[in-house]
Amino acid sequence: MTSRRDFIRTGVAVTTALGFDLRPAIAAARELKISRTTQTNSVCPYCAVGCSVVIHTLGDKARNVRPTVVHVEGDPDSPINRGTLCSKGISLKEFIVNDRRLTQPLHRAPGSAEWKPMAWDDAVERIARHIKNTRDKGFAEKDSQGRTVNRLPNLAMIGGCTDTNEINYLISKFRFGLGILSYENQSRL
Repeated sequence: MTSRRDFIRTGVAVTTALGFDLRPAIAAARELKISRTTQTNSVCPYCAVGCSVVIHTLGDKARNVRPTVVHVEGDPDSPINRGTLCSKGISLKEFIVNDRRLTQPLHRAPGSAEWKPMAWDDAVERIARHIKNTRDKGFAEKDSQGRTVNRLPNLAMIGGCTDTNEINYLISKFRFGLGILSYENQSRL
């Protein structure tokens, strides 16, 4: 029984023997997939390894054209993953292009059973107001022995494993500025 690989090898050998050069056709087929795309370098969001990915987006950036992701691959120039991706990383396109993916903030009012869309500006304002109110209620300027501590024991913060060093630096400055002690992150700070 002939395997698929043997069949292809035989087909390539026969076409080469007949004088056909398949290299341009193979190169064109490979190039066709991403020829008109815009490439964006990013980081895989799944774990703390930080594999680099190249996201290929199709769309000419015109006002009436909505760009769409058509291909995601590992970045061959990355020293971390050298162009390879794990099974989660290779499925990144399905994570990005998904009709169930949230694209705007949702809010559930107290006592309500349903989530309602909220404008980004309103969501940021609401979060800032909650942080301010929590800080006003729980800020401790001095400890029980009268030493200055300037801490906020009633608020905790978590970070993401795929945040860049720069973002983690800013998060640290933000939390230290508020006096937050409880902090969890998968990054290598």
